[in-house]
Amino acid sequence: MRGLVIAGGHGTRLRPLTHTSAKQLIPVANKPVIFYPLEDFAAAGIREVGIIVAPHSADDIREAVGDGSRLGLKVDYVLQSEALGIAHAVLTAEEYLAGEPFVAYLGDNVLEGGVAALVEEFEREQPNASILLTKVAHPESFGVAELDGDRIVRLVEKPTEPPSDLALVGVYLFDDNIFDAARSIEPSWRGELEITDAIQRMIDNGFDVRPHIHTGWWLDTGKKDDMLEANRVILDALEASVDGEVDEDSQLQGKVTIAAGAKVVRSRIRGPVIIGSDAVIVDSYVGPFTAIGDACVVESSEIEHSILLTGSRIVGVRRVTDSILGREAEVVRDASAPQAYRFLIGDQSSVGVV
Repeated sequence: MRGLVIAGGHGTRLRPLTHTSAKQLIPVANKPVIFYPLEDFAAAGIREVGIIVAPHSADDIREAVGDGSRLGLKVDYVLQSEALGIAHAVLTAEEYLAGEPFVAYLGDNVLEGGVAALVEEFEREQPNASILLTKVAHPESFGVAELDGDRIVRLVEKPTEPPSDLALVGVYLFDDNIFDAARSIEPSWRGELEITDAIQRMIDNGFDVRPHIHTGWWLDTGKKDDMLEANRVILDALEASVDGEVDEDSQLQGKVTIAAGAKVVRSRIRGPVIIGSDAVIVDSYVGPFTAIGDACVVESSEIEHSILLTGSRIVGVRRVTDSILGREAEVVRDASAPQAYRFLIGDQSSVGVV
């Protein structure tokens, strides 16, 4: 069995961060999101993995992931010239995938427990497709599956009257029949080949499409608040470790991970928190659910429930919360007169002031 990570798309809901980086490379708990599905494949015993990449992000993803050998994988890259839907991505990778079953996994999703149980079930029972589903509070906001026993009989996209509370998670297992199904559908109103339409075509043609109900957490990191929530959940599961320097005037509370080369001086860190290598925290409070990337600086400031990407700086700021700072961004108190807010803000940014 092979794996397919779908990492195309423009990440419009995460702009401006995605103007300069693929959304799958934005870190959650100081790890780029794309590594979570890759690690799940490795844990499931899948060794050959293709990554769907877009022209604007292909080089960055290749640089970050490489050939996959450090994860025990053999990674190949498949270029999708335009983001025309998941079914289109699957067709784009047909030459790479054909001849054996595969797992398609959206590259901005994070899944508790991975896909090992799903893969084992698929190999044992050998249906034509197996779709990961999970119960959600508001199924009208998702693609929803209607079941008849152990088979899926209908998929409905964002229904006003949902036939169930089981939403499609973004992990799919297929045999080769998915390719003909994807070729037989028409683009949706969005101009995309929808994977739900291709799966429905398989159902209508009598193929065996099974549900797999996921009972753990599932996180889609496609928006800022979703990414912060994923950061919160994953940080909460980390074990504490301190490899950096913490002076005697600092306090660590709860689960705190400090990488080698980082320094904490006269500060209080209340976990769960992760601090990357060569980061410096001085005269500051770092509160729960915060991920501070490599080479960041937090000085004379308070921050919690936030993500700081590599090289960013916060200096002299009373309180920062629910925020994501991009690489080498800075938020610095300016004491010069006249007192005023002074900004250099990129397109599609969001700033809250008090």
